Amino acid sequence: QVQLVEFGGGLVQAGGSLRLSCAASTRTSLGYTMGWLRQAPGKEREFVATSTWSGDNTYYLDSVKGRFTISRDNAKNTVYLQMSNLKPDDTAVYYCAGPVDEIATMPNCGRCFWGQGTQVTVSS
Repeated sequence: QVQLVEFGGGLVQAGGSLRLSCAASTRTSLGYTMGWLRQAPGKEREFVATSTWSGDNTYYLDSVKGRFTISRDNAKNTVYLQMSNLKPDDTAVYYCAGPVDEIATMPNCGRCFWGQGTQVTVSS
């Protein structure tokens, strides 16, 4: 069982930045690919970014490419999501999850443990 706790959400104006952190209860260096997902009201949950343990391979949702960066510090059992140039459409509850699998080249969370989520609200 892996417990994940997210930090760093909040209210920010469009164009601003936030950094989310996800602290894991066990060593993320167990080889897990970790990810950030988000769910906006009335919409399905979607992957925002994923990172393999080494950080060599990452995935980003097209709409966040160039604005969001996922990183991890395995020594601290922590995964980060740096979000810049935020837009109102980025408003959602953001979740940390893992391990993320890859099915047909797409990330999949069939085995994931989940954090409780953190609200990100971007005002226009």
